[in-house]
Amino acid sequence: MSSVLPNQTVRGSTSGVPIMALFDILGRKWNMRIMWELRAGPLTFRALQAQCGGVSPSVMNGRIKQLQAVQLIGVGEGGYVLTDLGQELMDRLDPLRAWSADWVEALDRTSESD
Repeated sequence: MSSVLPNQTVRGSTSGVPIMALFDILGRKWNMRIMWELRAGPLTFRALQAQCGGVSPSVMNGRIKQLQAVQLIGVGEGGYVLTDLGQELMDRLDPLRAWSADWVEALDRTSESD
């Protein structure tokens, strides 16, 4: 699996715009889940795999390598960790989590009025 980097063609975009590379990385199966699980602190490979429930060791290994290549996760004391960039990304996603909760409420209101 090749690394996804800004200023290069990625799935769904030939523009090279950095946000498209980010969406490609985050949109790959298991990547967001891995980062989500690492928010709470370091995890060993086996612990991370268990937290992700159902990912094969080979896929987990590939995803970890991919996230390391783009400097979102690294190895620290106690196992895999979010890098400073990875933690900043997760922090910046917090407003989107809040927005998504509002979105669900709006969808629920719309379906109730139908």
